[in-house]
Formats: sequence, C-alpha cells, structure tokens
Amino acid sequence: MWNQLQTDAYEGMLAETVTLPGYQGDRIHAYFSRPLGAGPYPGIILIPHMPGWDEICRETARRFTQHGYSVLCPNIYERFGHGTPEEVAMLARQAGGVSDDSVMGDVEGALEFLSTLPYANGRVGVIGMCSGGRHAFLAGCRVPGLDAVVDCWGGRVVMSAEELSDANPVAPIDLTNQLACPLLGLFGNDDRFPTPEQVNLHEAELIKHGKDYTFYRYDGAGHGFWYYQGEAYRPVQAMDAWQKTFEFFKKHLVDA
Repeated sequence: MWNQLQTDAYEGMLAETVTLPGYQGDRIHAYFSRPLGAGPYPGIILIPHMPGWDEICRETARRFTQHGYSVLCPNIYERFGHGTPEEVAMLARQAGGVSDDSVMGDVEGALEFLSTLPYANGRVGVIGMCSGGRHAFLAGCRVPGLDAVVDCWGGRVVMSAEELSDANPVAPIDLTNQLACPLLGLFGNDDRFPTPEQVNLHEAELIKHGKDYTFYRYDGAGHGFWYYQGEAYRPVQAMDAWQKTFEFFKKHLVDA
C-alpha cells in the first residue's frame, strides 16, 4: 500500500520503450516498467488518456512498478504519427479520435505481452484515466482474460445516439452485461465529463446486471484530480483514490 515500503527491502526497476503487436498486428510502441527481481509479479495495462502518450502516463507506470507490478502503457495513438504528446493528440482529435476497435486490439496485444513474461504471476488488470478510463471499462467488457478494471473519471461511458460514430459505434454502458471482472470507479463530484448523473446511470446498470463493482465519489474534486501539474489537482482526494486503487489491485491481482 502507499508508503508502506520496508526500509530494509531491496528496490529496483527497469523502465524502457518496447514494441509489440497491437491491433491487426501493427507494431506499436509501449512504455514498459517492471520490478527487478525474480517475481512473480502481476501485470497492469495502463491505457493513456487523450492528452496523449505522455510523461504523466510514464510516471504513473513507474509508481505502480514501485509497488510490485509490471506495467505496460501502449501508444494507442501510434497510427496518427509521432511528435510531442500534444501534437499527436491533436492529430487524433482531427481524425475523429482513435477507434474503439483499435484500442481494444492494442489492449489484447498488451495482455499477451504481460501474460507471457517469465516472471508474471498470471493475473493482469487494466486502468485508465479520462478517455483511458472509458477504454478501461470497455476492455473489461470486450477483452477476455482481464482480472480487474479501474476506471478513473472515464467520460462517455454513457453516450447519446448523437455521440456515436464510426470510431465509437457503441456506448460502453450498453455492454455492461459483458463485464467479466471486478470494477473500481473513481469520480469527482464536480466533474462535468462524466457528470454525477451519468455516474448514477453507470452504477444503476452495474447493479441491474449484478456486477462486482465499487465506486468512490469525491466532493471538492472534478475531472483529472490526480494530475498534479494543473489546477484540477486535489491532493487529499488524489491520495485517498491512489490508496483505494492499490488496495483493489492487491486484492484482485496479488492475493486472489
């Protein structure tokens, strides 16, 4: 758990850029961090958010690795070219966004990568923030073999008919009955994307289908309250949510 490291324990990690097969066999880049040691270690797929395959994603991967997880963050925006994260994210927006099928294919490739590591413990979870939170929930519904999902303030899980597109043809909430592993949801009550009302709809659908889920909703927090680089950061709420995430992954990826 957070800040419960033993002062006499060995600690080390390796973090690097790797390539792997993604959607339709495309070779994509991914940021990979793992503990140094024999393991076995559980895996986490970290789906990047719409700001891009960026520095925050890399720092988040290393934080999980410090706590004993092999983490793979695939560049789901690979097909739009290369540049700074902001430049590539803009290209993705101009193209109408990355398709759900493409992201799910990349998640399948990441799951295969993590599952076949010689020091893997055989369990893999997925987490995402913002649009990545939506993708994480979608992966829990569409990608077989995942053991836990964390959705951090994922917008557009609930979608109107007008919001559907060729890239996003189905609202994730409509696939709730297919969710095949436990779900943790973290939301700010001041968020407008998703709104508290949309989170209510999401929760009602999970209850309707008898899914294993836990939602935490934070007063005084809006969208992206983990992001320390901006005004949205709320340290108290963020650290409580981090603790809840560590506890959830430990239960389903380590102790299960």
